Amino acid sequence: MTRILVFPGQGSQAVGMGAELFRAFPHEVAFADAILGYSIEELCLKDSQKRLHRTEFTQPALFVVNALSYLHAVEREGARPDFAVGHSLGEYNALFAAGAFDFITGLRLVQRRGQLMGRADGGVMAAVVGLTDDQVARCLRDVGNEEMDIASLNSPDQTVISGAASAFERVEAALLAAGAHQVVRLKVSAAFHSRYMRSAEDEFARFLSQFEFSSLDFPVVSNLHATPYALEAIHTCLAGQMSKAVRWTETIQWLARQPEPRFEELGPAKVLTPLIQSILRRSPSARARTA
Repeated sequence: MTRILVFPGQGSQAVGMGAELFRAFPHEVAFADAILGYSIEELCLKDSQKRLHRTEFTQPALFVVNALSYLHAVEREGARPDFAVGHSLGEYNALFAAGAFDFITGLRLVQRRGQLMGRADGGVMAAVVGLTDDQVARCLRDVGNEEMDIASLNSPDQTVISGAASAFERVEAALLAAGAHQVVRLKVSAAFHSRYMRSAEDEFARFLSQFEFSSLDFPVVSNLHATPYALEAIHTCLAGQMSKAVRWTETIQWLARQPEPRFEELGPAKVLTPLIQSILRRSPSARARTA
C-alpha cells in the first residue's frame, strides 16, 4: 500500500478548528504566538476580532492546524507516509511533513506569503462546475482572456477561475451559456493563482532567497508541475505557485498510479477528499482509496 497524506489550503478554515490540538502541542503553539504576535488558539477557536477569513491571518492559522494535525497523526500512528501533497497553501504543510523546513521556518514563510497576498484586493475567484478545463479555457479566450485566468484544475468537472472583478459577470454568462451547472464565487479577497499575483510573487521570491531547504524524507508532488519536487526547485516552485494554476487533477492522477494508493486528508476539514474521489472515478486504471 502507498500511503499519501493530503493537506487542504485556504477555504477550509472555520472557527473552532484545531480545538483538540492546541493543548497537545504547547511548544509549537507558543512558538506560533511569538512569531505571529497574537494568540493562534484564540484566532482559531474564538476569532473574536473576525480576522480568520482575512488572508494574512487565514494562511498562518491553516498552516498551524495542518502542521499540528500531522504531528498528531505521527504520534498516533508512528509511521510516516510514502508521499505528501497539498493544495496551494497546503503544499507548505506537505513540505514541512517531508522535512524541507521546520515548523518555525514554515510559519515564517506562510506568514509572509499571507501578508503579500493579503495586500491585493479587488479580484474575484469562482468555481466553475460542469465544464471541462478545455471548455472553461475556451470561454476565457472568447470573452475574458485579458482579465481572467484558470487558477486551479480541481477535478475533471470543476475548474477555478481568477481575475478582475470587472470581467466576472461577462465571463460567468459565457460559462453558463456553454453549459456550466454552477459558477460559484469564492469567499476570497483577491485573484489568487492569476497574473494579478505576479508582483507579490516577485517580492516573495526575494524573501525565499534567504532560506535554504533540506532534502525531503519522502516525495512531495508539486502544484506547479504535478510531479515530485526536486530539492533545487523548491524556491522557484513556491514562488511560481502564487500566480500559476494548481494542477490538482494531474497531481492526483499521478499519485493514483502508485501501487495500491491510499489518500488520507489531514487538517480542519475534508474538503479535498470529494475532489479526489471525483478524479479517481474518472480514472479507470486507478485503484485508490480515500480515508
